[in-house]
Amino acid sequence: MPFRFSTEPQSDRIVLRLFGDCDLSSLQDLQQAILSALAESPAVQIDLSAVGFLDSSGIHAMVLGYRHAEQHGRALYVTGAGGMVSHVLKMTGVADLLAPPSPGNGHER
Repeated sequence: MPFRFSTEPQSDRIVLRLFGDCDLSSLQDLQQAILSALAESPAVQIDLSAVGFLDSSGIHAMVLGYRHAEQHGRALYVTGAGGMVSHVLKMTGVADLLAPPSPGNGHER
């Protein structure tokens, strides 16, 4: 399924909804979408609920986005990962890194 995304500004964050496959062919579009969202909002939630395939390129883009967010005092996290996408995030060790903020830690979303 071809990659595409949409953005939904909310009061405290931008929700970046991804659709399709996040792989090498979508790397530049994904990186640009993440950086643009981080430039507009102090927090970016990446919704992966409509992503059917995620490879190391997609993970790379999200980890780079996470690092960029940290360096600029912003937050980036993923939600909605299921099936193979969730498995890949856990298997690569980035599920915890990109986990949503926990209630009570001062970063409720």
